[in-house]
Amino acid sequence: MKKSIYNFALTLFVGTALLTSCGEFGDMNVDPNRPSSPLTSSLLTSAQRGLTAPAANSIVGDATTVLYVQHISEKQYTEASRYQTNFFDFNPMYSGPLFDLQTIIDLNSDPETSGDVLAAGSNANQIAVARILRAFYFSVITDRWGEIPYSSALLGNANFSPNYDTQRDIYLDLINELKEAVAQMDGGPVVQGDFLMEGDMERWAQFANSLRLTLALRMSEVEPQVAQTEFAAAYQAGILEADLLYPYLPETNNQNPWYARFITRVDYVASNTMVDFMEPLNDPRLGVYSDPAAETGTIVGMPYGISNAVAGEITNDEVSYLGTATREQSSELPIMTVAQLMFSLAEGAQRDWISGDAADFYNQGIEASFRQWGVFDQASYDAYIAQPEVAYNPAAAMETIHQQKWAALFLQGTESWSEWRRTGFPVLAPAVDAVNESRQIPRRHGYPVTERDLNSTNYNAAVARQGADNLDTKVWWDAD
Repeated sequence: MKKSIYNFALTLFVGTALLTSCGEFGDMNVDPNRPSSPLTSSLLTSAQRGLTAPAANSIVGDATTVLYVQHISEKQYTEASRYQTNFFDFNPMYSGPLFDLQTIIDLNSDPETSGDVLAAGSNANQIAVARILRAFYFSVITDRWGEIPYSSALLGNANFSPNYDTQRDIYLDLINELKEAVAQMDGGPVVQGDFLMEGDMERWAQFANSLRLTLALRMSEVEPQVAQTEFAAAYQAGILEADLLYPYLPETNNQNPWYARFITRVDYVASNTMVDFMEPLNDPRLGVYSDPAAETGTIVGMPYGISNAVAGEITNDEVSYLGTATREQSSELPIMTVAQLMFSLAEGAQRDWISGDAADFYNQGIEASFRQWGVFDQASYDAYIAQPEVAYNPAAAMETIHQQKWAALFLQGTESWSEWRRTGFPVLAPAVDAVNESRQIPRRHGYPVTERDLNSTNYNAAVARQGADNLDTKVWWDAD
């Protein structure tokens, strides 16, 4: 983050100097079509597009964490599913979408600029939306890396070496941010540049409450009293009533990332882990999640986490590739779904945090997932939930809920990985040819090497508090 923000600050300084030196020419060099202040609507659009950024910095469409939870396998180059990469770069999220969102907040908060940005919505509504989306980004970053720059981040040239906050402090502040953001919505003009919610402030409030509920549940084993209180309050405040999906377009600049991957690398296939779980249950989602193998016309899973040499002995026609319906150029991908929230409510009810029947919430989660993937049929749904392996089992509630939650979270890698780490369900065997030191499924991501080199004092303090900087270091809420 330091280098990218430093470059931004340097560019800003040079640009300001140039403008100052031309001051004697009055308005001669002022282009009326290029505003002196950033368009906050464009900043919001940019920040939302950052959710599906390329490579390891994406949230929607991320491949690495989807591989960790074994929703899919790799056919040709199996290094990611064998945990080869130790260090991941969070800098682009800070210098890109998070910086955009902070700029929206700053421009709408500063009396000198707040009046200039009203075309993009009321000041309060713009700040609220930016705070909610910023909280979502930070929640994903801290769940991947643990302690991160937070309270002193995004300050530009005011602080090139931000300290790391503990994950507990980050979580508690994120929950407060979400509550304050919803409370400050003023009923005024809605935000512009918002292609996720199309300016629907009620839906933004529901998303904030849903994220708050999710974060509260994540703290269930380490901060149970706060978790219970915040979970119940978030549910009472109103959560998402429809899936929040990322809307890709049938054109290159805004296309589904799985579509883009398949242009150059026919590599992502159904995992034997997923197929072995879903196929015996006649799960209708399996035919959406994966395509039939060319050789047999049936769904065939690829062994997970095997070496390149072993994988090379399996022909392309022998296994099933990622379902076509999930990787069309304009196929939507989930950000947060009703299904995942229903399974969270099932756990909340099982814990007696909220009223309601845990089995009913659980069944609603399965139904919502079937509807999300377009396979709902009353008769097949009834038959599915009646199976002993699927029917809600209070005696093994966590396992029952989280096996189905894992299946429903298909391609929601970061959320599925976090829930697996928190609960230990479903029970997943590590890659058979894992190359990381412990040969176990990663518990977090290592910090970018730029932090070690450019922010060493704060980096070293964070590593000391967490115990190490590797794939095996557990984050604060990981009690499994």
